[in-house]
Amino acid sequence: MPAKVEIYGTSYCRHCLAARELLDSKQIEYTEYLIDLMPLERAQMLLRCGRKKVPQILINNTPIGGDEELHELDASGELVRLLG
Repeated sequence: MPAKVEIYGTSYCRHCLAARELLDSKQIEYTEYLIDLMPLERAQMLLRCGRKKVPQILINNTPIGGDEELHELDASGELVRLLG
């Protein structure tokens, strides 16, 4: 079963775009919550991730941080392990 990847972000954030580009380049499916278009999702992001800045990325319901952390996981090979 593939890992569940979710991103909380905005439609205009360059860091959100960088995270989406990395996942797209690896053909990793994800669910995206654009909090600028769906404002009620901001409260969910704060509840689930405990952080206000975007993007916030979760893998299998575990917050991993933002795009920098995603790229670090990818560079170390840990992203592959988390995704199973």
